[in-house]
This record gives sequence, C-alpha cells and structure tokens, in this order.
Amino acid sequence: MARMGADDLLIRTAKDDDEDAIARIDREAWSWLSDVVPQPAEDAEIFDDRRPPEQFLVAELDGRVVGHIRQAPPTPLASNRHVRQIQGLAVSPEAQGRGVGQALVEAACAVARADGIRKMTLRVLGHNAPARRLYERCGFVVDGVLPEEFLLDGRYVDDVWMGRPLND
Repeated sequence: MARMGADDLLIRTAKDDDEDAIARIDREAWSWLSDVVPQPAEDAEIFDDRRPPEQFLVAELDGRVVGHIRQAPPTPLASNRHVRQIQGLAVSPEAQGRGVGQALVEAACAVARADGIRKMTLRVLGHNAPARRLYERCGFVVDGVLPEEFLLDGRYVDDVWMGRPLND
C-alpha cells in the first residue's frame, strides 16, 4: 500500500495469514494502560465475521509485521455511515518509538478519506497519556469524556472520545 521512511516501513491491508502476527502483537503490547479486557489468550481469534482482515492495516518493518490498526463503522446505522472509528491499534514493543503508530493512524485516515468518510473517531483511556499524545499529533481532539467508565486494575479510568475531520 505505502512505504514510509528510511526504516523500510510498509503499511498495507491485512491478509488472512497475518492473523497470527496480529495476535502476537496484541499479546506483546497488552497493558491495563490501553486495554479494558484481560490479556488475550494464545489462541485468541482475531478475524471473524465482524472483524474481517479488510478492516485492518498492518505495518511491516524489514519484512516483519510489527503493528496493526483496525478501522470500522462505529454503528450499523445508515445515518452514521460517514464516520469510521479506530477500534484497535497496537505496535510490538521492539518497534515502539519509531513512528509506526503514527504511520498506522495516518494511513487509516487516508484509507477512510479515500472511501469518502468525513470523520474518524476513537476511544482512548484517560490515563493513557502516550496514546493521547499520538492521537493529538495526528489531529484528533477530545469530543467528550465519560468519567470513571472503567474499573481497571483497581482504578477507575475515564473513557475519552476523540475525533478528527477527514474532509479538510
């Protein structure tokens, strides 16, 4: 799909045989900082009828999948078809800090814009400062906050809703 930077980073649409790599990255990157469910099992299924490979972009660095992002309609409503939502982003620990996350977010927004989507949204945990900074660098702003929406690892955590117009 797109090559980016001197590290030979390639962003492309996921294929069926990327499922194991995506599952590995989800396990490696899992943390209560970013997740509201327990760490995924070794045999966790990634792709299904609701989450087909076409909704995922993967990042390859030197030929190895090191990150992924999923974008999907936030609801099945026709009145909401102009919006997409980022519903998962993970970068393997060895590739973090190299711009992979930002490249994935920008690529997801570009794909959505090319599909005629007007707005990209996402939800991020209030205490996840690194992710919030990443999304802000990518042009997202806070649309709203649900205070103490989750109880994670003994702490109440806000659910922050962010959005970015794509029709600019």
